[in-house]
Amino acid sequence: MPVEYFHVVFTIPEQLAAIAFQNKAVVYDILFRATAETLLTIARDPKHLGAEIGFFAVLHTWGQNLHHHPHLHCVIPGAGVSSDYERWIGCRPGFFLPVRVLSRLFRRLFLRELEKAFHEERLQFFSELEPLRDPKRFARYLDPVRVAEWVVYAKPPFGGPAQALEYVGRYTHRVALSNDRLISMEQDQVSFRWKDYRHEHKQKHKIMTLAADEFIRRFLLHALPPGFQRIRYYGLFANAHRRDAVTLCRKLLLVPVSELLPCPAQDYRDLYEALTGESLRRCPQCGVGAMIIIEVLARGQSYVPATLDSS
Repeated sequence: MPVEYFHVVFTIPEQLAAIAFQNKAVVYDILFRATAETLLTIARDPKHLGAEIGFFAVLHTWGQNLHHHPHLHCVIPGAGVSSDYERWIGCRPGFFLPVRVLSRLFRRLFLRELEKAFHEERLQFFSELEPLRDPKRFARYLDPVRVAEWVVYAKPPFGGPAQALEYVGRYTHRVALSNDRLISMEQDQVSFRWKDYRHEHKQKHKIMTLAADEFIRRFLLHALPPGFQRIRYYGLFANAHRRDAVTLCRKLLLVPVSELLPCPAQDYRDLYEALTGESLRRCPQCGVGAMIIIEVLARGQSYVPATLDSS
């Protein structure tokens, strides 16, 4: 939509990331639910935006060095509709919601859901975390994170819908690292580029070299449970009523459909290339030749190559 878009990141403390690693499906789902409830609740508050909003969230479980670092990236239009669905309400330019308020509510909601999962015996603990099976030790383990400041980071707003779409393509269609960060694999060692954010005044862009088995181990840390959805939609953009909600937004914005959907329907391969910069038509081996469909085989059908007539 033709409004300012915001990028908000929700991160859990390191102690909880360790629990998440041993309970991926349960804790990642809690991360999604706590984040969504936090954004929707604060946005509805008349002291802040006072509107129903819509957004999508993308789960990332990695940092630049490929260690386990679960967090959610949320892309949010800086506006919404009033509770009576009669008015369009925009935020102040360059400011969406206060991160301190978001952080405090996120912390409370996440810990509430995590404790509920523990008491319902939906959490498992192994290795160094095995003592947490005891309720008293589990409670003591959570004590430091109850008072710590959790990181909710609001990045500078997108310039508009075009930049938001560019982000979608660049940031959601990969796991752990993109191909352009890989430098080499020689003598059973893998080298890749990474950014070190810990040292503000030093060189951020660095090269890390790992033994191949360690690189594979770190990469596999981010394998999700089967069927787990790492991109989810909430509020006005929830799957159940997105069509009606978007129609209402168009009406309240007084913007023609042609401006909201500037491109005509495209082949899915064209859309994929526009979003990711990678072509599904190009040969994945040589990167030059074009992939051409010769024949589509029905399920269970064996392929018998046609005999070429050389006469």
